[in-house]
Amino acid sequence: MQNNKRAFVLERFGCKSCALDAKESPLNANCDSDSCKLSFENDDSNKVYRRIIQYGISAILFAIALLFNLLGYIKFTLFFISYIIAGGDVVLKATKNILKGQIFDEYFLMSIATIGAFAIGEYPESVAVMLFYQIGELLQDIAVDHSKRSIKELMNIRPDYANLKIGYKIKRVSPQEVRPGDVIIVKPGEKIPLDGKVIEGESMVDTSALTGESVLKEVYKGADVLSGFINKNGLLTIEVTREFAESTVSKILGLIEEASSKKAPTEKFMTKFAKYYTPIVVFLALIIAVIPPLIIPAATFKEFIYRALIFLIISCPCALVLSIPLSFFAGIGAASKNGILVKGSNYLEALSNVETVVFDKTGTLTKGVFKVTKIKSVNGMSRDALLEYAAYAESFSNHPIAESILEAYGKEVDRSKIKKYEEISGNGVRANIEGKEVLVGNAKLMKMENIDCVTGDSTGTIIHVAIDNKYCGYILISDEVKEDSPKAIESLRKMGIKRIVMLTGDNKVVSDKIAASLGIDEVYSQLLPNEKVGVLEKLYADNKKGKLIFVGDGINDAPVLARSDVGVAMGGIGSDAAIEAADVVLMTDEPSKLVTAIKISKRTKLIVWENILLALGVKIVVLALGALGVATMWEAVFADVGVALLAVLNSLRLLNKK
Repeated sequence: MQNNKRAFVLERFGCKSCALDAKESPLNANCDSDSCKLSFENDDSNKVYRRIIQYGISAILFAIALLFNLLGYIKFTLFFISYIIAGGDVVLKATKNILKGQIFDEYFLMSIATIGAFAIGEYPESVAVMLFYQIGELLQDIAVDHSKRSIKELMNIRPDYANLKIGYKIKRVSPQEVRPGDVIIVKPGEKIPLDGKVIEGESMVDTSALTGESVLKEVYKGADVLSGFINKNGLLTIEVTREFAESTVSKILGLIEEASSKKAPTEKFMTKFAKYYTPIVVFLALIIAVIPPLIIPAATFKEFIYRALIFLIISCPCALVLSIPLSFFAGIGAASKNGILVKGSNYLEALSNVETVVFDKTGTLTKGVFKVTKIKSVNGMSRDALLEYAAYAESFSNHPIAESILEAYGKEVDRSKIKKYEEISGNGVRANIEGKEVLVGNAKLMKMENIDCVTGDSTGTIIHVAIDNKYCGYILISDEVKEDSPKAIESLRKMGIKRIVMLTGDNKVVSDKIAASLGIDEVYSQLLPNEKVGVLEKLYADNKKGKLIFVGDGINDAPVLARSDVGVAMGGIGSDAAIEAADVVLMTDEPSKLVTAIKISKRTKLIVWENILLALGVKIVVLALGALGVATMWEAVFADVGVALLAVLNSLRLLNKK
């Protein structure tokens, strides 16, 4: 199929880039040239125009046969040609599907109903039903295409090229050719093609494609930038930190593609429902056509076959089968507009039924930017010496606490003085510095080594230092609560979330104070990564009916994210491991985005149920009227195509809602 389409493009537009790709890899030719993009868009537009002309001709023939007083065989011929032009492809699809063993689908229902109407002499109604069905299908396709195009435009962040700096020259290359460590130039108005760090220049960048926020962000030397940002005014020189396949924009596009493959429980239910529903209504239609004429004296086969045909047209479940996946698809698109990436409609639906929300602390509810706020030395150790030993011991760690100690030290670390280094998971580090054994870590580490230490009650993380098993003092490191966190917790409360919990590896005093200031119900502190999973299991046991969400950002959060019903990762500063393990990614570092995600989920579910009730409600009423002989084929067409179109338009409201 792809090769045929590619051949069509080549023949019509002669794309050299495409021809080269197709020659190198005929089965995986993905041409991004403007000519191919234009040709595909033109091809889709041409199909719509061809269908409009096709149904227009059919409608003209139908009108002539209906309005003019013609001879019987001429009238029949016009109706028949009109029917073939409008619905020939439907009958052909039904025949092909029957040969494949797929009998009970909408093509079968429409074919048997309209052919049956022809057989009993109801020519105008047969043609009208097929014609209006096809026009309705065309309108549905246009509406669905509009929604897909809206999401495609929304996610149109794939960069076309990168300005690679080679010596003093600038070469325009594909982003896939650039490697970590290479230097690229981004001019005003261009997309940043790969993740990297600014090494020269300053500018304002538009981050809305990734974060959903329209406010411009200032970047300068040393700032991290992500692919998909748009450079607004300054010239930026960027050192690339990730290759294109691992870049933010590439991962986002992958997540969006992956999302459509994971069905929500409602979708799965409706697919199964349609599978059993269609054969049942065909069997009921057969009963309506055959039984009443045999047992009711005045009944005729013609009358009840007509009723059965109406019954078949009404019963077509396309409104449900089409609108429900589209509603979730639109919901995922609406979330993306707001800087929230949902990896599947199953996770989007799960967000609507949340009972417990569990937050990590550092980097999630707090800024994760630690600063040394106090140094307390004892036993003859000076404050400067205490800080120096701590900085040397922490020099191999990339933990935010270690980075804050090194920042406070502010000098170059001579690592040749460090002979041994050992990281003690969740507790601290042990290092041999110029022949002295230095322990730097929490109170649990001191207790493990039988070293007495002060407890302290200051708000912050206390890092104890011991040298040769002698306690020398502590360093207090504080982390600030995000401005957005109180708003997020308050909004969750207003939405009716029953239980809000915080898990952290930090000490109990600090954790309790932060939890109390935010109004969090429960807090579990001083936890190792594996202990977080254990706590989560206990929380699950207390959950009744709703889902449990975990929100985190670090590598150590990956196991908990994977274990929760819905794992939510902070995408701005979150680790790759957390983003990979999560089901939902918040592209900013604002916890309140979780509230937005839940609101979109609830609205999506509401629209899904509106569509289900609309479709089933109208169908049940018109089915009953059809069986009683009150409804005609015109009402039947509305109950099928009209309701499907209304459901599709209702689904599209998700994309337009701010």
